[in-house]
Amino acid sequence: MSGGGVAASDVVRLGVRIEGIVQGVGFRPFVHGLAAGLGLAGFVGNDQAGVFVEVEGGAEPVGKFLDELERHPPPLAVVERVTSRQLPTIGSAGFTIVPSVAAGRGATLISPDTATCADCLAELRDPADRRYRFPFVNCTHCGPRFTIVTGVPYDRSATTMAGFPMCPACAAEYHDPADRRFHAQPTCCPDCGPTVTLLDAAGRPVVSRPDAAGRPNPAGDPIGRAAAELAAGAVLAVKGLGGFHLAAIAVGPVGETAVATLRARKHREDKPFAVLVADLAAARELVDVDEVGAGLLTSRHRPIVLLPRRADAAVPLAGAVAPGNAALGVMLPYTPLHHLLIDALSGYEARPIVLTSGNVSDEPIAFRDADAIERLRGIADGFLTHDRPIHVRADDSVLRVSGGLVTPIRRSRGYTPEPLSLPLPARRPVLGCGAELKSTFCLARGSHAFLSHHIGDLENYETLRFYTGGIEHFRELFDVEPVLLAHDLHPEYLSTKYALDRAGADGVELVGVQHHHAHLASCLADNGVAGPVIGIACDGLGFGCDEQLWGGEVMAVSLAGFERLAHLEPVPMPGGAAAIREPWRMAAAYLRACGGLDAAAAGPLAARQGDRWPGVLALLASGVNSPPTSSTGRLFDGVAALLGLRDRVNYEGQAAVELEQLAWQAGDHPVTGYPARLDGGLLRGPDLVRGVLDDLADGVDGALVAARFHAGLVDLLARAAAAARSRTGLDTVALSGGVFQNALLTGALRARLVADGFAVLTHRRVPPNDAGISFGQVAVAAAIDSARDQP
Repeated sequence: MSGGGVAASDVVRLGVRIEGIVQGVGFRPFVHGLAAGLGLAGFVGNDQAGVFVEVEGGAEPVGKFLDELERHPPPLAVVERVTSRQLPTIGSAGFTIVPSVAAGRGATLISPDTATCADCLAELRDPADRRYRFPFVNCTHCGPRFTIVTGVPYDRSATTMAGFPMCPACAAEYHDPADRRFHAQPTCCPDCGPTVTLLDAAGRPVVSRPDAAGRPNPAGDPIGRAAAELAAGAVLAVKGLGGFHLAAIAVGPVGETAVATLRARKHREDKPFAVLVADLAAARELVDVDEVGAGLLTSRHRPIVLLPRRADAAVPLAGAVAPGNAALGVMLPYTPLHHLLIDALSGYEARPIVLTSGNVSDEPIAFRDADAIERLRGIADGFLTHDRPIHVRADDSVLRVSGGLVTPIRRSRGYTPEPLSLPLPARRPVLGCGAELKSTFCLARGSHAFLSHHIGDLENYETLRFYTGGIEHFRELFDVEPVLLAHDLHPEYLSTKYALDRAGADGVELVGVQHHHAHLASCLADNGVAGPVIGIACDGLGFGCDEQLWGGEVMAVSLAGFERLAHLEPVPMPGGAAAIREPWRMAAAYLRACGGLDAAAAGPLAARQGDRWPGVLALLASGVNSPPTSSTGRLFDGVAALLGLRDRVNYEGQAAVELEQLAWQAGDHPVTGYPARLDGGLLRGPDLVRGVLDDLADGVDGALVAARFHAGLVDLLARAAAAARSRTGLDTVALSGGVFQNALLTGALRARLVADGFAVLTHRRVPPNDAGISFGQVAVAAAIDSARDQP
């Protein structure tokens, strides 16, 4: 007899393999409990491919065991595949967790960092619990994962917790199958875990709790002291999961000064800050939170969520938090330290607080203590830090919610490195090198695409180091050695140069992918579609196949290729890249293109530029240093300048953001858009500008002008889609590109296309901006490579 009294003839033994996100999520304890509950024998362990099991017992309970593995896994697990094979029975007794095996091909998936769970929060706030107010409480259902992992398989020795040996009490929990911390790798407590310290601006200790040796701490609680300093107006750097944040009180007269100080020191003049609030109720005091927004705010991912600001907000924020912005980025605490800090601030009526990336503008977020002190000492008045190292830096993720539609803006902490699925699996390993701005990279093998965390703009050495180091870490972590390197066509992008530098090395092949093809392929793959569809790509700039600057494109597109069907009428960019920084230059170009240089609205624009105006007109007349572009983003820039919103931008897309904000002020009632011609393959953008000029001459309110411009562009793009359907027979439209972060444009165009009988694809998990380019590149390269095998 074997397997709990089952007749020997009915006993089976299986070798089981579980693949997916199954390490660091309590999967082995789950398997142990499941097997024990069913009276089965055997063992479970981790290896580089996932979780392996050998299970022996009656055929019926073994069958139920397999079923439960897929149907009811742990909360953080993602089971992608369960396979089994018959083994000879050996009459084993009992079920155990065996040591991890480091040999073999690395195919395991790593869990993202996860917000503190309800059980751990209860312990954090229970004076009778031994982890009361302990800033590193975690369990198998929550806590750090990706940012502390140094290798696979996922064990404590392969995390940055390796330097914190467990005390006997924690070790007992870790080895107890009935405990919530059974094999939870970051398990620790005040006796054996990391320590929080408050440092001054020079990096000298100000306050910390007693150390393990019991040495006295005369200054008291570091988190409480940090809260007091924030309430007094200090700017503090606070160490989180993926790096340092810069924090400042966001309310009251003290907040006005603190946020203004933070802006000046960080060199971030206008770009909105996000705020950290205590809970969902506090968020609702600031912004309109619908069901979708509430779900995102309280999810285990805990992103920053951009939501419409309440006109009657109960808590008046400092004006410098999000100046002139009708939306506000809100986040809830996702680490125990955040919870303790926001709780401590309640005694000072100093909530919410600004929480923004710990960096100087355009640099990567600081994540190592010494580096943070060096780079942030001119910004922060102090550092609330701790001694648990961060292995991988990761910025907060950002999503926008409008009209129930979720648009990812930045996919990073809380989501990375969850794999994305490719509609056409990669026959050979692929690296997508990404673009230049909002850069990411993406590694793919088979059907899995591992999109990186946010890297930033590849415009300085530090960010390039972050980029190349991240690629190497992903290669090791997921055991992917790319054979295909997919890159943008722009020859000056550092990501392109990275690929070109590796051309021919060890059989590496290059695949050039046009920028807007990658955008649309990203949207297709995000929706599990290979195409063909009609694609509308609207963004700032992308290098075209004709070496021109594209950005307002209508295509017939699939993962494997595209045909350019129509585009915005090209207009010169006087001064080249200077026209991106100075939207008034694009206003001049569009005035000339629509014959409006003598229009009334041109006068104030020209007067604001003084002596520079004639010089730009001369550039336009000569064509010198004035490359033509079909960019939608530059069209938005020109209209924003004509409306007097922005002659010079302080961050990418600022003029377009402010034009959208102005248009929302016209209300949600329908407006008549400006008429614009569709001449074959040309969308006449200057016609829209002509409409703007006419309304301005008639004294029409700026908000209504902005709304009519949006409505006119929606009508023009919808008619272009209808023309593409007549030509191709396709009736699905994909929308991609950074301009589709504009919720007003996206929502209105989507509604119009649906009304016109189209199915519409928008981004769901991957940003429509350049952060999604690398994923699109991988999808294209995989499709092209697969097509080579077709007869």
